[in-house]
Amino acid sequence: MEITERDYLILRTAYRFKFCLGRHLKVLADFTGQRATDRRLRALTESGYIARRKYLYGLPYLYTLTHKGRTLIGANKREDKIRVDRIAHDIYVVDAVIFFIKKYHLCLQDISTEKELNIKNGFGTRKHQPDFVFSHDSTRYAVEVELNPKAKERQEKNVKDNYLAYDTQIWVTDDKAVFERIQRFMNVYGNIKLIDLKEVLKHG
Repeated sequence: MEITERDYLILRTAYRFKFCLGRHLKVLADFTGQRATDRRLRALTESGYIARRKYLYGLPYLYTLTHKGRTLIGANKREDKIRVDRIAHDIYVVDAVIFFIKKYHLCLQDISTEKELNIKNGFGTRKHQPDFVFSHDSTRYAVEVELNPKAKERQEKNVKDNYLAYDTQIWVTDDKAVFERIQRFMNVYGNIKLIDLKEVLKHG
């Protein structure tokens, strides 16, 4: 199999987010249609560069890198652990990435993922990182996808950390309790914006 630049993009993208869905890769790798996307993903799967697996009933296949795929792009050889309880969250994170790429006309390279932020932070005590960050018009944005309420103290700490580190923090949620809590934090931390997850999915 001849590996193309688009194949490298697919592999790097799946690595950066731990996994992607086919519909994510259609957009992020700039395919013309889902059929062409699926054909190329099948070829990469059959050649051993990516793995295709269903983790939960009712969800699409998740595409992850194999050892061969990681070797090809010079990535860490250790396989990423897919946490079943976070799959829905992680899917919506990539949906949000696509939403903001379209909204602000960004490039995929403008995005720094949580995984990349943790790697940059080093191997010391791991601190909270946003789901992803990006810059636009000299403004640094932190984006958080929050599907369920955390303990109030922990959630406020994350909000405060984002307040100190970024110009704007955007919280994406479809949970009423999360929405109302973040609204209350807006009275203290002035850089918060709230977006309904449904809006992200509609325009992503």
